[in-house]
Amino acid sequence: ILISPDGDITISNDGATIMSQMAIENQIGKLLVELSKSQDDEIGDGTTGIVVLAGALLEQAEELLDRGIHPIRISDGFERACKIAVAHLDKVSDVIPWSKDDTSDLFKCAKTSLGSKIVNKCHDQFAQIAVDAILSVADLERKDVDFELIKMEGKVGGELANTSLVKGVVIDKDFSHPQMPKEIKDARIAILTCPFEPPKPKTKHKLDITTVKEFEELQKYERDTFENMIKQVKDCGANVVACQWGFDDEANSLLLQHKLPAIRWVGGPEIELLAIATNGRIVPRFEDLSGEKLGSAGTIREVTFGTTNESMIVVEDCANSKAVTVFVRGGNKMIVDEAKRSLHDAMCVVRNLIVDNRVVYGGAAAEISCSIAVDKEADQVSSIEQYAMRSFARALDAIPMALAENSGLPPIETLSFVKSQQIKLGITSLGVDCMDTGINDMKEQFVFDPLISKRQQFLLATQLVKMILKIDDVIVHKTDDQ
Repeated sequence: ILISPDGDITISNDGATIMSQMAIENQIGKLLVELSKSQDDEIGDGTTGIVVLAGALLEQAEELLDRGIHPIRISDGFERACKIAVAHLDKVSDVIPWSKDDTSDLFKCAKTSLGSKIVNKCHDQFAQIAVDAILSVADLERKDVDFELIKMEGKVGGELANTSLVKGVVIDKDFSHPQMPKEIKDARIAILTCPFEPPKPKTKHKLDITTVKEFEELQKYERDTFENMIKQVKDCGANVVACQWGFDDEANSLLLQHKLPAIRWVGGPEIELLAIATNGRIVPRFEDLSGEKLGSAGTIREVTFGTTNESMIVVEDCANSKAVTVFVRGGNKMIVDEAKRSLHDAMCVVRNLIVDNRVVYGGAAAEISCSIAVDKEADQVSSIEQYAMRSFARALDAIPMALAENSGLPPIETLSFVKSQQIKLGITSLGVDCMDTGINDMKEQFVFDPLISKRQQFLLATQLVKMILKIDDVIVHKTDDQ
């Protein structure tokens, strides 16, 4: 639980979130925050593991420095060990086949990512949502996924099990007038970034009205302007208006009279997503409106939640099915926010598998296997780097130990048992049985991690520790009054 200076509360076990919200003074601590952020930006998952690994490497480096080994020799040893570990990951990785029709393996990987999150009681449902959302927007030829097309919308109330994937756009607004129809079939949407109001000079202006006649003329001019705007919208064939700006009561009343439902104050990102989803064009002026610039959707409906009269607009059966919205429900804001973060991590795992469908086995099986491989190689190195390589292997053991401890298992006994079994049987998929199923083989438990995520963890953590080892002095610039 993190409490900000303003008193805002965040409950999370997402490594990147915790690190980014901690007020860290220590300079090396700040580097670890940057490390978790770079893992989050590049891969999207594995942020906790990378910080645990970097911390363990720094701990081992400190012991080696105390024994009088030069920092450069330590960093060379770590670099050498990292290369062996990454090469070993490639060796023990498996290719998981998947297609648009058979997504069972993608589902299993998403499930592994969600295993440590608070949403694990809706494990299967959230994993399926993550897979469906990514496959809806993925460009399978280019092996690319545009996260801009996936919108996360949350609403407090209901429970996590009510979370759903909407093949369209959800806008956190309601129709501008309560008497407008709540559902429109075969919608033709005019997407506007110009306000429903008479034109005004851009600079400051002042209008002097001295007589009643002048006031009536101004009123008539305003009404005619509104009438003309609505006529232009109706003439191009639109039956719904989505406007980025607001409009006053008179314009709202005229829209109702002309049976033209409207949504106002639609935010910038939402209006862009609406345009992508409906194959419409964003129109900056009423004069530019035409039939081919309208977006089209099967249904637009207003949905009300609970007793609070809070409403949302759901745009479904869009012309372009590549835009989707994940609609998250939860008992309070913190649960909704954490569910969004968990889903984001699961989606990143699925995205990584679309980019590269090689996996290693979770439950720290990959780390234990790499630790054994590095230890074995260290015995064949005659120089002083062998000490650093063994320390790297010990640092890799920190992850299975942390995993065992967090699962309520005795860490040292668990690690010793799994390690001995891996060496004895030669099965690299044996890991920590966190779920207490009685099976240590992660292949049988279907616990997968994307290879690119694990490789990135090793490379980035080693890179950071090497950089820290090169620091030999700290210069702090103080102000004159200090």
